[in-house]
Amino acid sequence: MAGIVQINTSFLPSSSKLRNASPSLLPATKAPVRTQIRSKIREIFMPALSSTMTEGKIVSWVKSEGDKLSKGESVVVVESDKADMDVETFYDGYLAAIMVEEGGVAPVGSAIALLAETEDEISEAKTKAGGSTNGAAPAAEKEPEAAVSPPPPPPPPPSPLKDSSPSILVSSSIHPASEGGKRIVATPYAKKLAKELKVELAALTGTGPMGRIVAKDVEAAAAAGVPAAQPSSTKTGSDLDSKSSVPPGVELGSVVPFTTMQNAVSRNMVESLTVPTFRVGYTITTDALDQLYKKIKSKGVTMTALLAKATALALVQHPVVNSSCRDGKSFTYNSSINIAVAVAIDGGLITPVLQDADKVDIYSLSRKWKELVDKARAKQLQPHEYTTGTFTLSNLGMFGVDRFDAILPPGTGAIMAVGASQPTVVATKDGRIGMKNQMQVNVTADHRVIYGADLAAFLQTLASIIEDPKDLTF
Repeated sequence: MAGIVQINTSFLPSSSKLRNASPSLLPATKAPVRTQIRSKIREIFMPALSSTMTEGKIVSWVKSEGDKLSKGESVVVVESDKADMDVETFYDGYLAAIMVEEGGVAPVGSAIALLAETEDEISEAKTKAGGSTNGAAPAAEKEPEAAVSPPPPPPPPPSPLKDSSPSILVSSSIHPASEGGKRIVATPYAKKLAKELKVELAALTGTGPMGRIVAKDVEAAAAAGVPAAQPSSTKTGSDLDSKSSVPPGVELGSVVPFTTMQNAVSRNMVESLTVPTFRVGYTITTDALDQLYKKIKSKGVTMTALLAKATALALVQHPVVNSSCRDGKSFTYNSSINIAVAVAIDGGLITPVLQDADKVDIYSLSRKWKELVDKARAKQLQPHEYTTGTFTLSNLGMFGVDRFDAILPPGTGAIMAVGASQPTVVATKDGRIGMKNQMQVNVTADHRVIYGADLAAFLQTLASIIEDPKDLTF
């Protein structure tokens, strides 16, 4: 299951006089207010699932209109800028009206549904919800002190028409979020439902945002008695020849809007342009590290964990490289060394964090890394698992990239780009020619806090740890 978040609600007063009263005329104490509320119809708000989240997308409604809800029960799955999370309700009642449908987007703090305390109030809640436009929260219905501007209308639900949903192809059952069918992307509730109903997710075509499988897809397949069959391709031989080089799920010439995650990445990258950065590169011999990796790989140790551990140990000796400047007037020596590692996932990028990497042993660190990657690819990371990094690693070595520069994430002091380790002809100290495995690392740093000499000293320490990695296994 995805992470659980409880959502706040507020009363919608049934008295028009109270609704239309100016703030100065409202009672000064809470008790009189409660006596004037004849019905308890509450707004369910879009929650803030992370510090950077400004809006959220409704992935799926776990409950339907009219369903009875209990406090602590999951109501809706919301896609934030980095993860999908189940959202709970604080109160008992009935889900009276859904104001933002699946696939819709709403600003943080805006109403997405109405919760009625009794069945008799459901019709009244529906009437109130009817005053909104296209699922947007009605500003006039809110209490004055909690009023927010009405959000823009959410996009219409995905349509099978080619022009209205460029990210979903009519001729293919493979949705973009499934990486050409290699991995199934479904909401947490849909996965749970599929397991209970014994429906094979791989046989389904998602109708949710970006092709995600939602609960109603599973229910439809279960009602049919058999898993939904994969429709066969109707393309002719000439079509296949002309488009053989186009990856599945890509429609040439289409305009695809950013996903929530892509919007978050875009904002962060633009923000990073305001920070004065510089770059320092270094060549590190990896023969000893490679030998160590071969010895302990069978115990579940990953190269990513080894690099994170080596980096953390180097940062212990150079705390300024682990510092951060947020206001442009001061900087913080971070008390923990939390290594964030960039991971490419469907439709974006996320940086799961290995917390206290300098203190955790390599075996536990490797197990934690595997757990974080699995959660990241399932979009189930909790905010503290991707927002607490103090130093970032970006590794493209597995793709054969020998060197590259990384963009500094806002709020951190440095990021290190790691290239592939490759056999290199080198001259030894005694003048002979030899062969060594070497990799290039490039660090991008905030020049307001970190200077060239700081990075040079840090990289020298890192190189000495990697070239003599005995401390990595303790």
